[in-house]
Amino acid sequence: MRYQISGKQIDIGMALQQHVQTELGSVVSKYAERPTDANIVFSRSAHEYVCEATVHLSTGLTATAKAHSTEIYAAFDSCADKMEKQLRRYKRRLKDHHRDRSQPVELFGASSYILAAEESAEDAEPDTLQPIIVAEMESKIPSLSVGEAVMQMELAGAPVLVFRNESKKGLNVVYRRDDGNIGWIDPQNA
Repeated sequence: MRYQISGKQIDIGMALQQHVQTELGSVVSKYAERPTDANIVFSRSAHEYVCEATVHLSTGLTATAKAHSTEIYAAFDSCADKMEKQLRRYKRRLKDHHRDRSQPVELFGASSYILAAEESAEDAEPDTLQPIIVAEMESKIPSLSVGEAVMQMELAGAPVLVFRNESKKGLNVVYRRDDGNIGWIDPQNA
């Protein structure tokens, strides 16, 4: 597994990097069979240290965890505990989907845009109906089953996930509803 350990305006020493690699490696290898890479970022928020960890698995799933503490090692240990709990919770589902899938998840390229928010609270008529694009980024759309998409959305902690349905080959969306249930949008292909 490849590790990328960095700090935002914090010097990360070799001892902390070794601690992160051994602890996170043991947690991930315990619950995930083929992790590909891990990205761990340390930062400060007032008097606390913040640790954010993202682990990508070969099945296409991404697990994320975030923790705060007054000590940097305690922040990482808390983050690793959250990651372990998350992977343990989904271990059975991960293994079930892994048996059915012999190849890694297929990804398709797409563009992702961030549009500017309204500048004024007035109901003034805009000069043009074209939105102002603040940022344009590359995004990947995975080819998943509906169950895998829901699991990916929950592991990532995202409110919505766009994916290509493996069985119907069309674009679908799963999202978290206000009532706590999961919604699934499956448009009819004409």
